Amino acid sequence: MGVLSGSVPWFSMMVLGKKLKIFEMVDDTLAVFHTHAVAGLLGGILTGLFAEPHLSSLFLPVTNSKGGIYGGPGGVQILKQIVGGLFIIGWNLVATSIICVFINFIVPLRMTEEELLIGDDAVHGEEAYALWGDGEKLSIYKDDTTHHAVVSSGATQIV
Repeated sequence: MGVLSGSVPWFSMMVLGKKLKIFEMVDDTLAVFHTHAVAGLLGGILTGLFAEPHLSSLFLPVTNSKGGIYGGPGGVQILKQIVGGLFIIGWNLVATSIICVFINFIVPLRMTEEELLIGDDAVHGEEAYALWGDGEKLSIYKDDTTHHAVVSSGATQIV
């Protein structure tokens, strides 16, 4: 379960995210869809596959609650997990849409095109993920203040 829950969301983000048009239409810079939706749905389905009958009955004594690998009517638990996952997807779409419409009345949900060109470092004074190789440098000195973000004519420069 752990191997699949780590590798399938990574595959959906790094491979499918660059090949499928639907992912190009959504601004998901933090890969929230892949890390939460894909991993969460996969974890729920795999729980239905590997649900141990004795442990399942300790929490809720329901018939047909054993995982698919235990044979017999074990596939029923996988179906329950899929239906539960689809319900949560529908609930999240509706609830999140309502919340975003409400927030959009108060503040804009998206930065302006000019702010997007400038970047997070210049607009907010910090980067969400500062990776070496993106202009960041490792400093061994705690008081090293030689690297500052400077905004000039719509571009960020590190000086």
